[in-house]
Amino acid sequence: APDQPPAPPATASQSGGCGVAGGRMTDTRRRVKVYTLNEDRQWDDRGTGHVSSCYVERLKGMSLLVRAESDGSLLLESKINPNTAYQKQQDTLIVWSEAENYDLALSFQEKAGCDEIWEKICQVQGKDPSVDITQDLVDESEEERFDDMSSPGLELPSCELSRLEEIAELVASSLPSPLRREKLALALENEGYIKKLLEIFHVCEDLENIEGLHHLYEIIKGIFLLNRTALFEVMFSEECIMDVIGCLEYDPSLSQSRKHREFLTKTAKFKEVIPISDPELKQKIHQTYRVQYIQDMVLPTPSVFEENMLSTLHSFIFFNKVEIVGMLQEDEKFLTDLFAQLTDEATDEEKRQELVNFLKEFCAFSQTLQPQNRDAFFKTLSNMGILPALEVILGMDDAQVRSAATDIFSYLVEYNPSMVREFVMQEAQQNDDDILLINLIIEHMICDTDPELGGAVLLMGLLRTLVDPENMLATANKTEKTEFLGFFYKHCMHVLTAPLLANTTEDKPSKDDFQTAQLLALILELLTFCVEHHTYHIKNYIINKDILRRVLVLMASKHAFLALCALRFKRKIIGLKDEFYNRYIMKSFLFEPVVKAFLNNGSRYNLMNSAIIEMFEFIRVEDIKSLTAHVIENYWKALEDVDYVQTFKGLKLRFEQQRERQDNPKLDSMRSILRNHRYRRDARTLEDEEEMWFNTDEDDMEDGEAVVPPSDKTKNDEDIMDPISKFMERKKLKESEEKEVLLKTNLSGRQSPSFKLSFSSGTKSNLTSQSSASNLPGSPGSPGSPGSPGSPGSVSKSTSQMAAITTK
Repeated sequence: APDQPPAPPATASQSGGCGVAGGRMTDTRRRVKVYTLNEDRQWDDRGTGHVSSCYVERLKGMSLLVRAESDGSLLLESKINPNTAYQKQQDTLIVWSEAENYDLALSFQEKAGCDEIWEKICQVQGKDPSVDITQDLVDESEEERFDDMSSPGLELPSCELSRLEEIAELVASSLPSPLRREKLALALENEGYIKKLLEIFHVCEDLENIEGLHHLYEIIKGIFLLNRTALFEVMFSEECIMDVIGCLEYDPSLSQSRKHREFLTKTAKFKEVIPISDPELKQKIHQTYRVQYIQDMVLPTPSVFEENMLSTLHSFIFFNKVEIVGMLQEDEKFLTDLFAQLTDEATDEEKRQELVNFLKEFCAFSQTLQPQNRDAFFKTLSNMGILPALEVILGMDDAQVRSAATDIFSYLVEYNPSMVREFVMQEAQQNDDDILLINLIIEHMICDTDPELGGAVLLMGLLRTLVDPENMLATANKTEKTEFLGFFYKHCMHVLTAPLLANTTEDKPSKDDFQTAQLLALILELLTFCVEHHTYHIKNYIINKDILRRVLVLMASKHAFLALCALRFKRKIIGLKDEFYNRYIMKSFLFEPVVKAFLNNGSRYNLMNSAIIEMFEFIRVEDIKSLTAHVIENYWKALEDVDYVQTFKGLKLRFEQQRERQDNPKLDSMRSILRNHRYRRDARTLEDEEEMWFNTDEDDMEDGEAVVPPSDKTKNDEDIMDPISKFMERKKLKESEEKEVLLKTNLSGRQSPSFKLSFSSGTKSNLTSQSSASNLPGSPGSPGSPGSPGSPGSVSKSTSQMAAITTK
């Protein structure tokens, strides 16, 4: 268990669970929230229910049971262990540790219910219910325990100016021991010691007693490290908190005292953008601001060993924020006034800026809520009309207001993109494209004045989330993807691509400064994402608007990152292997800008060079026939001298093999017959065989080798070898019979072709006829020839050999 039980969670009423909420009035006494402490030392809400104590046979003892008020399921079943340290805090909290790293808390709606369960726990453990903790936290050594057995409590020196040094030493010496820390905390609580110390602080300040003030700094800092909620409640009360901050101004390690109180009272101003009528809420806001200030600015940065000692302070702030959000959320008048003033044209600019900043901070606070509470929070904001309000604010001239509105919009998109999509599709039926919420976001992205485009990058991320089909819903009646993408391409895409189209009217970009290049790179990144995820919507848009041709103008940019973005866009399109795209590319000769960029890059071995070669290599490996023919027919002369890679020569080889197949359809027929007769056991259609054969990756073959097609590779080695061995046997014994088979394939009168078969199915078998003086890559016995990679110089030889075999 931790040295000290961490801070308690908020009460049920503080966490949005106020009232009976469907339960009977008689149940509210036992109504609780169950919390567990997670690895980040934050409290997780496990649900609301009703607690009872009874004997559980399975656990062999009295146990605490909590059943959910929603469905009666069991939220908690915990045996009251006689040795577990249970702690009662704030009159409505019971906190304990079940295992080494598993802390639990019950937050009661009513004090009476907490007292009742506390009595049960004390009864099982044989303790007096007046105590706040049932066991000593015994993490100390045996020697310490023996020393402390004789002194049940820790006696503090009398609170006098002359004894401050003695008190400071006592506090410092108690911190290393968990047991002494516990006893010191109880002594400070019981004797109202903190208030007496703060009275001495006023005396020391009046007397300018610097030594006494330095001792008080050490004492108050030590009390913070005791990590006790009960002590924090005293220190952070309205009457004490400013004096506590005053004590922490006199750090002995600094030559001059800090002016924290002066900052909080004179510089920091509390702005009530909408009057808050609830005094408790107002006090809670003041307290949270000051405690956050103490944590961030006043307390020295904790050492590695002190970090865990301040966990209760983190929790105190956390639950205060939860409480503030809950109280504001329940105040309908407050939220109604807020949104009314935000959207009112009569509201002056300064007031509106304050309102937007408040709403932004309100949303930031909501990030501390548990998921179910956050759902309720954003639903409330949605019902109050936050999206129409944001639309109005984003259309205003004030840059600071727009920036804050963008941050609020990002919270909404991250929380629920579908809610935002639904709103923008509804408003499209009533408003012009210019004032649509998404178009306003796109315009802010385009008009970002930051040289690094920090805001534009954030907005592009939000747009990407909105157009991502992965987080779109599909129901029985409608598909969000179809509806929203139809809306987006009709009403918004032209706004997104406007800067791109405006800048690519000539052969090179009309504006090529760094900021413009960055913006166009962002737009291209989103368009590339659309190509990958939007299929026909983006395809129609690209082809109808001739987008790819305009994008490739950017290949001429002086900024390499922009030229590479344009190339990446084209590579993504080619990667789809879509013949609609391919015909569009060929018709418009859209390889020309790429080839130009490749030649202009010269012999430089850089990312541009590699990326362009990779694109052509992809076309060759994937055997995209239409693009292969187009590239060789139109750009071969420019590329034929590139010999440091075999990509272009390999493309030429592919092209020539395609042409040979077209010119000699009988040759293809002959090959398929031979394949069927010789080592194909299952009957397949000619079309299937050709498709499988010509798609075989030539990188896996050597000249004159045939690789077993994928479907055959899965067969057992015996199944594969059996027909071959039979064939070889038949060949040796009945050579005349084989000649008849060859005559049927239009090769009568010619020498029996040599052949070589290589099988890559675990066992390789190379079968070569005795008469093979040289292997002909194009011979019928070598079906691998269409995909055989060879040195580029072998192309003409292969062609002549092919010609030698062709039938008369």
